[in-house]
Amino acid sequence: MEWIVQLPILFFSIMVHEVSHGLVALRNGDDSALRAGRLTFNPAVHIDPLGTVFLPLVCLLAHLPLLGWAKPVPVNPSHLADRRWSLLRVALAGPASNLGLSLGAALLFRLVSGLPSWFPRYQGALLGTLLFTVSVNLFLAFFNLLPVHPLDGSRILSSLLPPRQRLGYESHRPYGFMIILLLIGIGLLRPLVTAPSLLALDLLTRLGLLR
Repeated sequence: MEWIVQLPILFFSIMVHEVSHGLVALRNGDDSALRAGRLTFNPAVHIDPLGTVFLPLVCLLAHLPLLGWAKPVPVNPSHLADRRWSLLRVALAGPASNLGLSLGAALLFRLVSGLPSWFPRYQGALLGTLLFTVSVNLFLAFFNLLPVHPLDGSRILSSLLPPRQRLGYESHRPYGFMIILLLIGIGLLRPLVTAPSLLALDLLTRLGLLR
C-alpha cells in the first residue's frame, strides 16, 4: 500500500519538473507555457498517458523505482533570447528542480530525525516519506538526463550538437518511448539511473543529512 503515498509524491515531483521548464523559458523570453496554462500545479493539465500513467504502472509491476514524466510544456525556440543556450538552460531546469527537491527533503529529514521522539510512529512515517521523496527525485533527475526523446537529456545533447549531427541524432524521436521500454526490459536502467542515484544517496548520508 506504500504506492498510495508514493504516487502523489511522484506526480508532484513531475509537476515541479515541468513547471520549472516553463518558468526558465519564460525568464528567457518565451511565454508559451504561461499562455497554455501550464505554469500551474493542477495535475490535470500535466498528465501524459505514457509518462504519467503507463510508465509508473510498469515500474510498480516490475518492482523498479518509480519513474515517469508529465506532458512536456510548450517551448517556442524562436521566442528565446540566445536560442541555443536558452534551450540548454530550459532543458537543464527539470533535472535541477528534482535535485533541489531531493536536497530540500534531505534537509527536512535531518531536521525531523533530530526532534524528540514524542510520537515515534508518526515521526517514522514522516521520515520514510521524506526518504522516498529524496530517492524518487534523484531517480527522476538521473532518468531525465538519459539522452533519449522525450527526456531532457535528448534536448541537452541536441542543443550541444552541430546542426548536421543534430539532425541525425533527432531521427530517433519517433522511437524514444520504445527505446526507454527496451532499456527497462534489458536492465540497463540499473547502471544508468539506479547506480548514480544510490551514489548520491550515499553522499547525502555521508554528509549527515540522512541519518
